Amino acid sequence: MNLKSTLSQNFNNSDFLTNIDFREIEEKDPSLNDGHKLLYDLEVPFELRLEDDNGPQEVGSFEYIRCKILLNGEEKNPIHIRIELSCENDLFFHFTGDVDEETFKVMEENQKLKIKFFEYSNLLKKLFDSCIKQPQLFNSVFIMQRDGTAKLNFEQNIQYKRVELLSIDFVNSPDDMVKKQISYRYNIIRTKLELSLNRIQSINNIIKNKNPSLLLQIQKSPTKLNLTTKSGTSSIK
Repeated sequence: MNLKSTLSQNFNNSDFLTNIDFREIEEKDPSLNDGHKLLYDLEVPFELRLEDDNGPQEVGSFEYIRCKILLNGEEKNPIHIRIELSCENDLFFHFTGDVDEETFKVMEENQKLKIKFFEYSNLLKKLFDSCIKQPQLFNSVFIMQRDGTAKLNFEQNIQYKRVELLSIDFVNSPDDMVKKQISYRYNIIRTKLELSLNRIQSINNIIKNKNPSLLLQIQKSPTKLNLTTKSGTSSIK
């Protein structure tokens, strides 16, 4: 098989040199500094509402919110579970929902939950996934108050009415945490870009040495660069 056909095949193969693994640098996430491990990290469609003295808005704005589920301890014997919410369109949007066994008991009693604390993280995953995959049936409504607190309500649409499945209290994250997250997000984007450009240059150099005319053909056609992260695989052109 000649170089041209080999490269043509490999450019369509996710195992080629363009597949860059960023999981190592993502382990520097400040969310993991206090012993928590990441269980879930995806963008979920949210309905954002503001609440004032007259109550929450009837209809809010829709935004994709990055949802992280972090756990301290073992999944079947957790010590602490945290949800972190952030938004790519607003770097200062950052809320935290912390639950330990004692606070979960209050949730369990107030909301008549049928699960135990060790099942809480799996329930969260299922609810977030349902909001992604079936937005016509499952909704995540985030109600923000002026004092910096907020509430996330998971709702299911059943026969022209909404049934609340779970409600979680949140607080605006401390300024120090927000600054660390902004710095981390900026640095990781810059690092990913540098690594990607270096990888592209390395590939170009290999092709240039083997077949300069092929390099010109490749540069004229768009090629996707696959970026592997802990939260999945994305691609840029």
